[in-house]
Amino acid sequence: MPEVPDVSGMAALSICESLLLALNDRKILPEHEIVGILHDAAAAHSNDTGEDGKAELHDAVAALINGILAGGNSVRRR
Repeated sequence: MPEVPDVSGMAALSICESLLLALNDRKILPEHEIVGILHDAAAAHSNDTGEDGKAELHDAVAALINGILAGGNSVRRR
C-alpha cells in the first residue's frame, strides 16, 4: 500500500463534512449555523498568534476552511 500523506486529516475532514451535511439535511442545524461554525473554525486559526511555532499550518488550515466556505462543500446550498 503506498504511503499517503495526512490520511487521518483527510478522513477527519470528510467525516466532518458529511456530519455537517447530515445535520442540515435532517434540519437539526440550519445552513447559517453551519456556515457560522466554519467561520468560527477559520477565525480560530486565522487569529492564532503562532506562538506554538505553527503559524504556517494555522494559515493553511484557515485557507482550507475558507475554501470550503467559498465552494459550499459542507452545505447543500439551495
